[in-house]
Amino acid sequence: MAKMKCVEALVKAMKREGISCAFGVPGAAINPLYAALKEDGSIRHILARHVEGASHMAEGYTRAAKGNIGVCLGTSGPGGTDMITGLYSASADSIPILCMTGQAPRDKLDKEDFQAVDIATIARPLTKMAITVMEPDRLVSIFQKAMYLMRSDRPGPVLIDLPIDVQMAEIDFYEHDYVTLQPSKPKATTSQILRALQLLDESERPVIVAGGGIISADASELLVRFAELNNIPVIPTLMGWGSIPDDHPLMQGRVGLQTSHRYGNASFLRSDCVIGIGNRWANRHTGSIDTYTKGRKFIHIDIEPTQIGRIFAPDLGIVSDAREALISLIEVSLDRKAQGLIPDRSAWVAECEHRKKHMLRRIDFDQVPLKPQSVYHAMNELLDRDTCYVTTIGLSQIAGAQFLKVYNPRNWINAAQAGPLGWTMPAALGVRAALPDKKIVALSGDYDFQFMVEELAVGAQHKLPYLHILLNNSYLGLIRQSQRGFDMEYQVSLAFENINISDEDDAIANYGVDHVALAEALGCKAIRVHRPEDFQEAFKKAEELMEKYQVPVVVECMLEPVTNISMGQELNCINEFEEILCLDENLTADTGWVVDQESSSEG
Repeated sequence: MAKMKCVEALVKAMKREGISCAFGVPGAAINPLYAALKEDGSIRHILARHVEGASHMAEGYTRAAKGNIGVCLGTSGPGGTDMITGLYSASADSIPILCMTGQAPRDKLDKEDFQAVDIATIARPLTKMAITVMEPDRLVSIFQKAMYLMRSDRPGPVLIDLPIDVQMAEIDFYEHDYVTLQPSKPKATTSQILRALQLLDESERPVIVAGGGIISADASELLVRFAELNNIPVIPTLMGWGSIPDDHPLMQGRVGLQTSHRYGNASFLRSDCVIGIGNRWANRHTGSIDTYTKGRKFIHIDIEPTQIGRIFAPDLGIVSDAREALISLIEVSLDRKAQGLIPDRSAWVAECEHRKKHMLRRIDFDQVPLKPQSVYHAMNELLDRDTCYVTTIGLSQIAGAQFLKVYNPRNWINAAQAGPLGWTMPAALGVRAALPDKKIVALSGDYDFQFMVEELAVGAQHKLPYLHILLNNSYLGLIRQSQRGFDMEYQVSLAFENINISDEDDAIANYGVDHVALAEALGCKAIRVHRPEDFQEAFKKAEELMEKYQVPVVVECMLEPVTNISMGQELNCINEFEEILCLDENLTADTGWVVDQESSSEG
């Protein structure tokens, strides 16, 4: 054993757990830990401009990295409370991040000392564990348990609060005695697997709903193998997008009220049996439960027992890690295939594929100002197949999910349930830190971009280049569209006459914020695009600038002020606002081919 400060032991334990990068903002109450990090020197630290930004960087890091966990550090008081949105976002999407905060000395905790807030109690509803360490000798074991809990069962975040006197206390610690605990992962039984395949066999038109649990379990290849063995169409959720390539014959789009495909909704509404793997039946995916469940049986496989039956009662519920379940499903399916027991589903697959080819939304617009669809069309045409997209919420995210193409797991990184504005930029920086050689493309509307724009300076300072596609219509676009239901448009316009924009640039004078100047003021590079024919040159130039300067590059796309994006209240009643591309008149409303076609531009 060796005597050392608690924080020195903590840093050694972090390294034993594979932690190699942390994001944060130092302060007086967390400085002992920072001193230990500096002394050790092997864990990279990226200085954020806001602690919420640091928490989203940690999220992006975890979501992109396989097996590693993002770390967020902050001081006491507001350092901890600023993390809460990040903890919420991580918890909602089952993302493990480790948040550690400094705290006032233990004898000051109940005396309203400066920046002494009970952050553990505040964070507890949003974490798998939130604890203030009161005994120095327990710090390492609490950290060890935190790492175990984050990785076990349904993953999620943890917060450890460190009083400054605990950090400075000396304890006995021998680094090589520390071991990583193997996480708990429930496994489906053979009888459950046989029952699931029996229900699929009894149906004529089954589909697989592939959730984010498949990607978290690194089981995407297994999903594709299972689907191919049984010839069953796959419908990924938003969190599961990338688990099967978009151009795979069995990939049949997404289902939902917003981030969905026409053909995905239509094929789902034709199905008679659904096997959900690693998914939550989230409300933006399901719409009303009556419409979603009518006429079909459900098998639900999820790692978290309380998710089974939480939204509706399945015909069969199985508590299992997605990877373990798929391994068993494949083993039994191989045996059944050898015996010739797998039903012929070729007609059903061909029917779904026909819808995929014919039930499309238009994307190739050439007008000026730009329609958002033309931006996604350019991205599909000009960006690499292995591009990793990062985004959070708004019409930019919804349209991106409708029009972009994703071919690999962890190439769509999205704050799906919480959807906090401002998340995209810091998350993209975290993704870049985790994947230094990957093409990273962030996707924001102008308000999401402005929410945490200060984090662009982090990319410049720490040489974290990525491409940020900024769709600027000077509106809170999604809120404006939802206000149509109230017959109003109120406090959703971001446009104003910017007195600092020269008369020569009339095309942007009334858009308000000059994002190009803003990005450059923060040490980055920016390009403005007005016409569809300019995208190729803009993307090429952006690549050159990233390579040369190693900073984020913003490509600002100047959109028409108002474009409504397809969405609705029910899977079988989605409002379409653009020209519908239906190449087969036999595809009708009773299969979800709907509904209310309106003009895109208003006002």
